[in-house]
Amino acid sequence: MTLYARFADRIGQILDDLAQAGDLPAGLDRRNVTVEPPRDPAHGDLATNAAMVLAKPAGKNPRELASLIAPKLARLPEIASAEVAGPGFINVRLTEESWREELAAILAGGADYGRSTIGKGERVNVEYVSANPTGPMHMGHCRGAVVGDALASLLEYAGYAVTREYYINDAGSQVETLARSAHLRYRQALGEQGITIPEGLYPGDYLIPIGEKLATEFGDRYARAPEGEWLVLFREKTVAAMMDLIRADLALLGIHHDVFASEAKVQKDGRVKAALDKLRAEGLVYEGVLEAPKGEVPEDWEPVEMTLFRATAFGDDSDRPVMKADGSLTYFGTDLAYHAQKAETADQLIDIWGADHAGTVKRIQAAVKALTGGKVPLDIKLVQMVRLLRGGEPVKMSKRSGSFVTLADVVREVGKDVVRFTMLTRKADAQMDFDFAKVVEASKDNPVFYVQYAHARVHSLHRRLAEAGLALPAADLGRLDGEELALVKLAAQFPRLIEGAAANHEPHRVAFYLYDLAAAFHALWNRGNDDPSRRFLLVDDAETTAARLALADAIGQIIRNGLAVMGVAAAEEMH
Repeated sequence: MTLYARFADRIGQILDDLAQAGDLPAGLDRRNVTVEPPRDPAHGDLATNAAMVLAKPAGKNPRELASLIAPKLARLPEIASAEVAGPGFINVRLTEESWREELAAILAGGADYGRSTIGKGERVNVEYVSANPTGPMHMGHCRGAVVGDALASLLEYAGYAVTREYYINDAGSQVETLARSAHLRYRQALGEQGITIPEGLYPGDYLIPIGEKLATEFGDRYARAPEGEWLVLFREKTVAAMMDLIRADLALLGIHHDVFASEAKVQKDGRVKAALDKLRAEGLVYEGVLEAPKGEVPEDWEPVEMTLFRATAFGDDSDRPVMKADGSLTYFGTDLAYHAQKAETADQLIDIWGADHAGTVKRIQAAVKALTGGKVPLDIKLVQMVRLLRGGEPVKMSKRSGSFVTLADVVREVGKDVVRFTMLTRKADAQMDFDFAKVVEASKDNPVFYVQYAHARVHSLHRRLAEAGLALPAADLGRLDGEELALVKLAAQFPRLIEGAAANHEPHRVAFYLYDLAAAFHALWNRGNDDPSRRFLLVDDAETTAARLALADAIGQIIRNGLAVMGVAAAEEMH
């Protein structure tokens, strides 16, 4: 149990005692009672809103109720003081011994310190990347890939049962265009001269080895054959080869999915018909005509009857077509069925989408609500694009890709850990600049370096200790003073940070926290530059060194735990 959860439990016991004594009504809803650090550390170590939340249903003044709770808190041995503040908040200061015990708990917890059970094994399906299999991964895909993967790890760390899923868009015109592009590369591989890639097909060099593989497998059998003889075969072969390439690109980032779901299979298995039949039976699918577009109506607009989903019944702005007038499916029609498929084995769905899909959020959430009866919530996280820079100047496009900078090229230049950490240094829905020069810069302004440097400093203490040949006694944490224990207070927020980040589906919070923790550690370390007695390693004082090394090890452990959630390895040395 974390420190904050432990004190929430203590407050719960006090509220039970007050109810038993008749000072509070029994059965009050306590779900909104919180224990958290006060905004201003000068006010104490912990604060609770218990009196503020419960006063009205209890028929009491908040300060009056707080004055009943605070004295009982103050009598607990681990609490130095409990004071009523403002309209009824209670600010608590813990004894120094409490923080020493928490430091010992961090060291004892090791890699599990911060791990939570709040997920209670709830099944969460996190779908991310899901890029069309028409080219290599590029930096437009990278940010969503990292956000999705870090979120999946965060949820697992918080006790959820997570499935990582990738939706392959292998149906529709774009994969037929891909097959035609591969066919041209196939003919080139057979030695045909004068073949160019026309406008509208995929020009990237990445299709050259696929064409060569097709030539080796089939010879010239399909070189002059009608399209109808090879289109489906080449589509399947090329999509499979592209997915191998995409998996390899994702592996460079340490990303591996549990499930690769096929759009074509969703259609082939009758999933769309089943979903639409279910909605039609409930009066949620009908034949109708959409209203004219808002604003200026195009001259060629004509009302056309289509099969529509009654999305407005679930908060969308208009009903949405699931089938066109000619009987072909809309992308939304298949997407609706795909989400129904995911919901069969999940208690909660999360989609990571590019910000350019913002306009379709309401309709798919409406569909999931309709198909699951509201029992399986869908959260959609929108991820903004990344602008690539080098020394402040836009990066030129890649010839190999045809039109973009590949993820593989970026990872090979700066490393997996730099890419992953950098992608989490801003909220997903905020614009991001990725400057090749800045992300490898050795400065406080580069969060990747700053956090890694803190961990490397901790590791260096053990190396220097071995070089000095200093034997240390068991750590007496009583030697740590208030300034050093202030660092423990920040470290102790890690479990609470994990639970909050997981509950809100915001993995960037971990990166923000680690930067703050590293900054506090560096500040304490740097005190030794001005005052040698404040250094972590004192050759002539083994007892103090042992206590400070324990503190440093605890900070290093939390940095490792946080970085592991982010999918980033902790550096032992900085070069």
